[in-house]
Amino acid sequence: MQQDSPIAIIIDALAFAAHKHRDQRRKNKGASPYIYHPVTLAHILVTEGGITDPVALAGALLHDTVEDTETTYAELVERFGAEVADVVMECTDDKSLPKAERKELQVEHAPSMSPPAKLVKIADKTANLRDVASHPPADLTRSRRHEYANWAKRLVDNLGEVNPGLEASFARAHAAVLESGGH
Repeated sequence: MQQDSPIAIIIDALAFAAHKHRDQRRKNKGASPYIYHPVTLAHILVTEGGITDPVALAGALLHDTVEDTETTYAELVERFGAEVADVVMECTDDKSLPKAERKELQVEHAPSMSPPAKLVKIADKTANLRDVASHPPADLTRSRRHEYANWAKRLVDNLGEVNPGLEASFARAHAAVLESGGH
């Protein structure tokens, strides 16, 4: 059901992601609906990075569907095309691996990611850091918040130059975590 219009692809990706994530909640104190996260990524890309590429925006909206729902690569290819599906796969962790190994692989693979996937990745880490700074999960200690922020910085640094606006937004989000208090 691939769409030709860029706006149609983006809106279809939004509807698809909303459906796939419909029963999921974030780990924050309020357990907000999960769909806020991919929408936030698309918002960051557009408003802070000036990104209008429908592949990057659809990829942002869909970036967690394979990892966190029962969505398949083939399903994404059929509906959104291989280019969008490939961006999603570049942003998808292999959950069969231990968490530490998955995180290290993200850092290692960052330089070889496609330009749209790099955009999604930096927006994802920016959104996550903002959440960690403003309303972290109750069990996330200050030490673990700082550890996450520093790992995210290693990953983003390894992406290379991506987009000046997004890089500045990430730097502010990283600093906010390091400056945040709490337990």
